[in-house]
Amino acid sequence: MQKKTWRILACILVAAVVIVALVLLGGDSQDFRKKYEGVDLSEDAEGFGRSDTYTNYLKLHEGVESGSEEIPVDVAAFEGDGTLENDENGNPQLLTRDGEKTTWKVSVPKDGMYTVRMEYLTVASRGVDIERAIYINDELPFNGADTLRFSRLWEDDKNEDGTSKLRKDNQGNDVRPSQVERFGQYQTAYCRDDMGYETAPYRFFFKAGENTITLEGVNEPVIIRTLTLVPAQEYLTYEEYVKAQPEVAMTEEGKGYLQTIEGESAPLRSSPSLYARYDRSSPATVPNDVAHTVLNYIGGDPWNQAGQWIQWDFDVPEDGWYNITIKARQMYSRGSISCRSIYIDEEIPFDEMTSIAFSYNTAWDMHTLADENGTPYRFFLEKGAHTIRMEATLGEMGAVLNEMEDSIFRLNQIYRKVLVLTGVSPDRFRDYNLAEVYPDVIRQMDKESKRLYKLVDDTVALTGQKNDRVAVAQTLAVQLEQFVKKNERITQSFSNFKDNITSFGTAQQNMAETKLDVDQIFIWGENAKLPKTNDNFFTRTFHELKAMVASYFVDYNNLGDVYEEGAEDMIEVWIVTGRDQSNVLKAMIDDSFTSKTGIKVNLKLVQADAILTAVVAGNGPDVVLTIDGWFAVNYAMRHAVEDLTQFEDFDEVVGRVKNADGTYDYTNANFYKSALDPLTYDDGSHKGIYALPETQLFSVLFYREDVLEELGLEVPQTWEDLIAILPTIQGNNMSVGIPFPDISNVDMSGFNALIYQNGGGIYNEKKTKTIIDSEAGVKAFKLYTSFYNDYGLPVVYDFVSRFRSGEMPVAVAQYSQYNTLAVSAPEIRGLWDFTLYPGTLQDDGSIDRSVHANGACCIMVATDDETVKKNAWEFMKWWTSADAQVRFGREMESVLGASARYATANRQALKQLAWSADQLKVLEEMQAWGVGFPEIAGGYSTTRHMTNAIRKVINDKEDPRETLLTYTRTINEEIKIKRREFGLPLE
Repeated sequence: MQKKTWRILACILVAAVVIVALVLLGGDSQDFRKKYEGVDLSEDAEGFGRSDTYTNYLKLHEGVESGSEEIPVDVAAFEGDGTLENDENGNPQLLTRDGEKTTWKVSVPKDGMYTVRMEYLTVASRGVDIERAIYINDELPFNGADTLRFSRLWEDDKNEDGTSKLRKDNQGNDVRPSQVERFGQYQTAYCRDDMGYETAPYRFFFKAGENTITLEGVNEPVIIRTLTLVPAQEYLTYEEYVKAQPEVAMTEEGKGYLQTIEGESAPLRSSPSLYARYDRSSPATVPNDVAHTVLNYIGGDPWNQAGQWIQWDFDVPEDGWYNITIKARQMYSRGSISCRSIYIDEEIPFDEMTSIAFSYNTAWDMHTLADENGTPYRFFLEKGAHTIRMEATLGEMGAVLNEMEDSIFRLNQIYRKVLVLTGVSPDRFRDYNLAEVYPDVIRQMDKESKRLYKLVDDTVALTGQKNDRVAVAQTLAVQLEQFVKKNERITQSFSNFKDNITSFGTAQQNMAETKLDVDQIFIWGENAKLPKTNDNFFTRTFHELKAMVASYFVDYNNLGDVYEEGAEDMIEVWIVTGRDQSNVLKAMIDDSFTSKTGIKVNLKLVQADAILTAVVAGNGPDVVLTIDGWFAVNYAMRHAVEDLTQFEDFDEVVGRVKNADGTYDYTNANFYKSALDPLTYDDGSHKGIYALPETQLFSVLFYREDVLEELGLEVPQTWEDLIAILPTIQGNNMSVGIPFPDISNVDMSGFNALIYQNGGGIYNEKKTKTIIDSEAGVKAFKLYTSFYNDYGLPVVYDFVSRFRSGEMPVAVAQYSQYNTLAVSAPEIRGLWDFTLYPGTLQDDGSIDRSVHANGACCIMVATDDETVKKNAWEFMKWWTSADAQVRFGREMESVLGASARYATANRQALKQLAWSADQLKVLEEMQAWGVGFPEIAGGYSTTRHMTNAIRKVINDKEDPRETLLTYTRTINEEIKIKRREFGLPLE
């Protein structure tokens, strides 16, 4: 009886747990309408939100009708910058470049809303999208009008006969061709939101009478053929589209017609990253091979931004009605949809094609374009050639994501407002009287909470379920609701509140990605029979068995063409980065190096810690790529690498010129001296350079334009300027970031830069001892440690998170952080920038901006084989050349996106990468100011003990001068020991 009772209680408990779980987790059916219904969410409390949004612009001109007719702009009648030329038919067209402003006058019959359409032609340049800002009557109408993007046309590189350069390597793997730009083909595009939140083109207000349109060149030159004001219009509905087509009687052949378009065969695309890819994970991918790389689909991770498109060609045998089915896979975002706009012959045929949704599915899905009842849409096509284009769009999610971005901006404003009063770590036991001090903040929290609840409902309504990304918005909504009810919780959970905002920003960024794979597209008549995907338990099991067997015979570490060991003119190259970089490099080697020089290259992807043991054992490679600069000198001391100055053309390769006194002029060199200094080693009898530089990183100053403007501050140019703005910034409980050598990241760049700017150095001329105890070193050390001791700068911080929130409006960081911010912080686009590194004012009034520079390099492992030396040198010359570096940089950015922008050390290559003109100007100037950190015997002790000295002064408040002098002696003792060990002169 007792056992039975326990069983009943256990069943009741389990049932209760299930019910609670369903209530808590079954949020798909739960909504929060009661929390925001009847509340006006359109207005913000004073001092919150952005007034310059497109939404507010449309509200300002609410009720203004669309124009009634198209109004062409006379492109030849321009004012300002530009070069007028004629097209092949003698019609005028205008070339505009970076930084140029071009203005046209246009007369409008009455007040109206118009879209702006541009017909343009790209010209050879850096290969990135064209960027323009548009001004109407000399005013930027709204935020976003300054970031208009116009795409280029990309295609597979072709042979002389017009066929693709797709080939197979000697292992039977497909090697994709490089992506090249197609020139000479005009494109037509509208001015629209570059983020894709607004799916329709921007609508601009033009007053009756004369108006001006100004286009400012933000990035890349472009030829403008026509510029037209077009009345905002709606697409035909499907019913209207069908009625507008002629009546035709199709033959049985036409009704049974089926054309299969392979996704990987797309001849044209908007981005070089949208190339053919390979998939071994599914047995349903066509074609399929588990042992070899076969290009068998297109899209994937790179097809993730609104506006990116891929286009295919197809034919139909006769006039008539055809259906379209797309074999696609959206396996990237559970609980989300990916949307595409469908263009036939570069036009959206009817309104339903503006956004086709693809739901999450790990398997390939035969997606027939059909209405909500599953009835296929019919497309009228005339006999002959056509194109079908799929363009990534956010569809209805665009409006939700736009509101999310605005919400993140407002949440950060709330955070900063409270931060001014409480600081980063509020006193949990103090009553800050927030409701009295900041009543507007409390009201804004209440409104933002309701907005977030509505965002959750809107997202669930579109996707059909609540995913982990939108759950962050719900967490913030609940948190803000609690803050309003009990103000004391604000200080108790302030740090958590900031973390939630950061998580919300990351979630919004992820939700804005709209990835999709396309395997095949089918154009078919009403009687045609479509193939099945053939993806089930049995085919998957058999597929996995084949893959397992193949893994025992295929070496996936060997990339591209693989040659037998000992083959004539063959070298082995190791790379220590990633597989994407390796694949790109191997393709470049095979089609641009081996094909021209005849030198065969085996490229292997290895771990960095495998190099030392392999070299010591005599099993090392001939060349090692992308290793830290310190490898070169440390291996040179052990005679493990070759001195590259032994080659007669070394100076020519580097681009330096030898002066009469034996020194070198680097004015027009391919690399700055700062890139070569860390690779130079002097053993007392010979001074050599033991590597060639690949990348070079240095710091710049990042700043938030909006926060500095709000505080009434200017961007600092010197350290004195930076110190001068600290009271204002810190008075608002914000901070400034300067790199500090913490345990996880020993970054000495800030201290090193101060030494250089004060006229000092790290070592004496012969590199036999450190001289950081000089007056310049002591002055730099005092200033650097005072930033933390006297001015209270943080020693540990998350730069991206704090900069994004505005808590750290000014910070010094490596310029590569630009890539991270550009991708991860869309809500602050247009509100931040980077500029020159802070400098030290000199007696003559100039500013010394010397900055620490470091990077990766490539080395040649020591060998007695002269043929190997010669071939390895040819490879290193090719790899570090401007052409190879530019191509590698562009292809890596096309594969991994803007976050992977390459930090090349080659000065000529840097000019051709995807930086805007203003950004490039800053980078070129700072690269010229770069100072390399010399590597010497015992040099590890310099960084170690300089770090110890800094920490001792900051943590124990020791005297800076005495501490530096003490540690300098320790460093010099260690250097002396190491120099004796390697038989080097002590003086």
